[in-house]
Amino acid sequence: MSKTRSRTVYVCNSCGNVSPKWQGRCPECGQWNTYVETVEQPAPTTSGISTNVTSRPRRLKDVSADDIHRIHVPMPEVNRVLGGGIVSGSLVLIGGDPGVGKSTLLLQLCCLLCDQLSTVLYVSGEESIEQIRLRASRLGRIPDNLWAVSETSLEAILNLIEEQSPSLVIIDSIQTIYSENIESAAGSVSQVRDCTMALMLTAKSRNIPMFIVGHVTKEGAIAGPKVLEHIVDTVLYLEGDRAHQYRLLRAAKNRYGSTNEVGVFEMTQEGLIDVPNPSEVFLSERPEDTVGSSIAVLLEGSRPLLVELQALAIHNPTGIPRRTSNGLDYNRLLLLIAVLTKRVGLKLADQDIYVNVVGGLRLDEPSSDLAVAVAIASSALNRPVREDTIFVGEVGLSGELRSVPNIDRRISEAASLGFKRAVCAPVKKNAQKINSIQIVQAKTLAEAIGKSLYPPAGKD
Repeated sequence: MSKTRSRTVYVCNSCGNVSPKWQGRCPECGQWNTYVETVEQPAPTTSGISTNVTSRPRRLKDVSADDIHRIHVPMPEVNRVLGGGIVSGSLVLIGGDPGVGKSTLLLQLCCLLCDQLSTVLYVSGEESIEQIRLRASRLGRIPDNLWAVSETSLEAILNLIEEQSPSLVIIDSIQTIYSENIESAAGSVSQVRDCTMALMLTAKSRNIPMFIVGHVTKEGAIAGPKVLEHIVDTVLYLEGDRAHQYRLLRAAKNRYGSTNEVGVFEMTQEGLIDVPNPSEVFLSERPEDTVGSSIAVLLEGSRPLLVELQALAIHNPTGIPRRTSNGLDYNRLLLLIAVLTKRVGLKLADQDIYVNVVGGLRLDEPSSDLAVAVAIASSALNRPVREDTIFVGEVGLSGELRSVPNIDRRISEAASLGFKRAVCAPVKKNAQKINSIQIVQAKTLAEAIGKSLYPPAGKD
C-alpha cells in the first residue's frame, strides 16, 4: 500500500478558496494578496463505514430549553448584547480594530466574574504576564482566583485547561495560537481553523465558556477563514474611533440571543464603563439654535438612540465640489444631495458638503435620511433647525418621505429627553401627539424642511 503524502497548497485568507499555486487576486472573492501557503495533511482513510451510533434523536418538543445555564455579567451592556449572560460551554469570538479595547474589556470581565466563578484563566499569546498585570492594576482590582499565562502552543493550553479546570477561559488571540501537529505558521488558515475547532470541542465537552480574540482586516472583518465565524457560537465586534471615548459592542452572530442589541461603553483610565443612557450623553454638548445641526432617532435592537448630525455646506470657487462624510455611508450622502438638488431645488452643485455624526457613531439605518437632509438644507440656507425637534424618516428618490418601524418607541425616548416636536412621514394613526410630543407630518422632503427650519432673519 502506498503512503499518502502531505502537499502544499495556497488558501485564500478571505474566503477559503484553495489553489494549487499562488495567485495575486482570488478568483472567488476578488481580494488581492490573500493567498497563504498551507501544508495539507492527508486525511486518515477507513476501509468501511462505522455502524456504532453514539447519539439518538429526540422529539424536539421533549427537549427543555431551561437547561441552558447563563453566567450573569456585572456589566449590563455586555449582558444586553449576549442575550442575558454568558452561556456555559459557549465559544465567543470578539473582534475589533487594534487598540479599541478588546483586551481591556475581557480583563474587566475576568476581574468581575471572579466573584462568581472558582477559577478564571487568561491566556495571552501577544503579551507577557507583566503587561497583563499592568493593565489589571489600572482597572483597580486583581482577584486571587484570576490566573494568567503567556502561551501560544495549543497543546500546552489544552493541558493547562485540563490541570486548572477553570470556570472561564480567555484566549488572546486566536491568530497567535499554533498546533504542533500542523505544518504551517501561526495565523494561517489551517492553524486558525483547527485551533478554533479544538478549543470548541474542549469548551463543549467540559462545559467551559471561552472568549477568543480575533484580529480584523483593514475592511473591519475577522481575519482568517470565514469558517472561523461558523464554528463559534457568538461573534462580537467592538467598534469605535480611538479619537473618541465611546465604544459600541455589537453581535454579528448569536446562537443564544438576538443580534440586534448594542452595548455602549465609555473608555476611561479605569477601563470601559457602561453608558445606561447613551442618548443623553451624545446630546449633552449640543449647542442651541445652531445652523446645520439636527437630531436623528435610531433603533439599535430594542434600544432607541438619539444622535446629533452636523452638516456644513460652503461655496467652492473651483467648480469641483467635495463631499465628505464621517459616520455616514458616502453613497447614501450622494443620494440625499441629489434628491435635495432635484426635488427640493437647493443649489448644491458648487457647494462643498461635509457631514459628521457626533460621538463617533456610524449610521446604517435609513431612518436617519431625513435628519441628514435637514442638516444639509439648514447649512445651505443658513437657517437654524428648531432645537426641540427630532427627525425620523426615510427619503425616497422622488423626494417622498417613507415611514419607519417602531415610531412610538423612538418618540417615547425623545420625550424622556425633553423634545417637543417630531417631524416624520404620515403615520397610519394620523396622530397629532404621541407621549406629549407634537407630531409634524410631512409627505415630501421639501415640506419637511419647510416645517423644520426657523424662518429667514427679518421674517416671521
